[in-house]
Amino acid sequence: MQKFPMTPEGHAALETELKHLKTTERPEIIQAISVARDHGDLSENAEYHAAKEKQGFIEGRIQELESKLSLAQVIDTSNLRGDKVTFGANVKIVNEDTDEESEYQIVGEDEADVRDGKISNTSPIARAMMGKEVGDVFEVIAPGGAKGYEILEIGYK
Repeated sequence: MQKFPMTPEGHAALETELKHLKTTERPEIIQAISVARDHGDLSENAEYHAAKEKQGFIEGRIQELESKLSLAQVIDTSNLRGDKVTFGANVKIVNEDTDEESEYQIVGEDEADVRDGKISNTSPIARAMMGKEVGDVFEVIAPGGAKGYEILEIGYK
């Protein structure tokens, strides 16, 4: 099976969510189903149906997290060095048209959050940056047309 890169922080966040679902959410929903069952006729019991639906969501998310964690390839970005953009790099770029600067860290799909400056290694902009060095120019095809960027800095934290 294919492994998926992930930072230690991203891996820890998924483990925390999984633990919370198993130790808090799952027991609470089991209790809610039990209470709803005690109310009688299940065919017309909205509480019961809502609780069963939530249980399905929780169990599905648990399976999804367990799968992602088992396929995770945790990469400690603090040990990475180099002059080229790779997974885990913190990259400062400038839009050639607007001179607007942006800084991103390239992370795994499950930990990407553009508002926090973290982009997925599978995103178009990250794929376009991979292997580039400071001073290199790259182009990203966006819905509004092609956009050119220049790499200003590359670092690893």
